[in-house]
Amino acid sequence: MNQRRKIARDIVAPLIVLVCQSAVVNTAQAQSSVTLYGIVDGSILYTSHTLNTKTGGDSGSRVAFADSGSFPTVFGMRGSEDLGGGVRALFNLESGVSIANGALAHSNGNLFGRRAWVGIDSAYGVVKAGVQFSPFFQSLFALDPRDGSFFGSGFVNYADNVSVTGVFNANSITYTSPEIAGLQTTGMIAIGGLAGNFQAGRQYSANLNYHLGGLLVSAAMYNGNAADGAATTPVPTTTPFAGRMLGASYRFPNELTVKASYALYKVTGSFDSQVYSGGASYGLTSSVSIDAGVWYTRDGNDSANHSILVGSGVSMALSKQTSLYGQVGYVDNHGHMNTGLSVSNALYGVSGSTVGVTLGLRHLF
Repeated sequence: MNQRRKIARDIVAPLIVLVCQSAVVNTAQAQSSVTLYGIVDGSILYTSHTLNTKTGGDSGSRVAFADSGSFPTVFGMRGSEDLGGGVRALFNLESGVSIANGALAHSNGNLFGRRAWVGIDSAYGVVKAGVQFSPFFQSLFALDPRDGSFFGSGFVNYADNVSVTGVFNANSITYTSPEIAGLQTTGMIAIGGLAGNFQAGRQYSANLNYHLGGLLVSAAMYNGNAADGAATTPVPTTTPFAGRMLGASYRFPNELTVKASYALYKVTGSFDSQVYSGGASYGLTSSVSIDAGVWYTRDGNDSANHSILVGSGVSMALSKQTSLYGQVGYVDNHGHMNTGLSVSNALYGVSGSTVGVTLGLRHLF
């Protein structure tokens, strides 16, 4: 009998240890996760008129390779860890890359210049610290009829007016509240870091969102000061401007989404751009979707400066991760307005009308 007990002990005990170790490992894996992700996007761009950046004149039509024809080419990693009690630690690192030459792009010029933050998520909200998108930019992106495409969208107006100020905010701290009765708000302050001058390079922003079924209403603001010697990134993100926006979207059960918004870019010593936009997107099939939008911009300082931008696109999914897309756009500039058609290779346009077309391929991973 003792011999049988010894044999059972020698066999069962190691099995119990192995099962316990496996349970601990699985629990640890469930509590912590890291995800690698990215987008690779490239296209061919045609414009009927092209701005000569040296003379300010018209260089005529052009065919060019456009890095990131619809969405930026990026790679990054994000993760979370369960700290217990409904609290999680979060982080996100994200870099932009040009597939035209392999250089850093679509960021503030640093390796992880798009996003580089760490945060805490709890029942009381989310706090993040590091390089982040401003609440103002996030509201504009959410209400853009073409989802912030690099071609023929509201993002062209944004970059045309203030470059990447308000998009990639260094030294920033944000707080996002829980959603209560459909209401949720996010606030941000970015500290310039110049000794003896708290105002230099300081940026602050906030938004307020209301959700009800398919309805989203959003209001947002942004204020940024000049750097005045404060530490800046390779691509300056401290263009002094005040931004305001108000808009709404509604998603119908039949895959149709309509959006409309008003945005103001009050740039110190430059345009006082008021942008009115509207448009819609629709899923024709499970693999084909279309969208279209119009953006009318006028200069509050001089009504002779105004432009209208129209953009439309169709995307066909070749698989769950790869899509072929085509886009067409039209812009008409008056006065000193220089609205372009594409963030890549056609950010600024010539006086008069320009037509553009792009055909590209996008892969997600």
